[in-house]
Amino acid sequence: MSITVIAAVGRNNELGKDNDLIWHFHADMVFFREQTTGHPVIMGRKTFESLPKLLPKRRNIIITSNPDFTVEGAEICKSAEAAASLCKGEEAFVIGGGSVYSQFIERADKILLTEIEADCPDAQVFFPSFDKSRYNREVLAVHEENGIKFSHISYTKK
Repeated sequence: MSITVIAAVGRNNELGKDNDLIWHFHADMVFFREQTTGHPVIMGRKTFESLPKLLPKRRNIIITSNPDFTVEGAEICKSAEAAASLCKGEEAFVIGGGSVYSQFIERADKILLTEIEADCPDAQVFFPSFDKSRYNREVLAVHEENGIKFSHISYTKK
């Protein structure tokens, strides 16, 4: 199994506000869909609840401590370890939120970040820090939408 963490972050590692993404860029949504389609996606319950529906053409794995939580068509786990164990032999994508990223960041073989050249002073959720010296950095693409520049960056463990 390999673990890829995928997220869009601002200058200060901002991820979200009010249980939603801070920035919505078309090119980033396309990138996310291209990367994750056909793979298991692991997310927390709040991240799932922020989505309009299950992500199509992907195994949706939701981590929650609520024993009564169920979603038809999704796999429910109580821990990061249980979620990871469902993905043996596959590349799994961790898609949020902040606490789920924190549980997987040290195990990640690859981190795909959309690094946004903007900040959000009232962000509520942040991406965890990680030791970038342990990864090879590659710029995959550079974009600009609505006057904001952002880059898709791949960090692959050395």
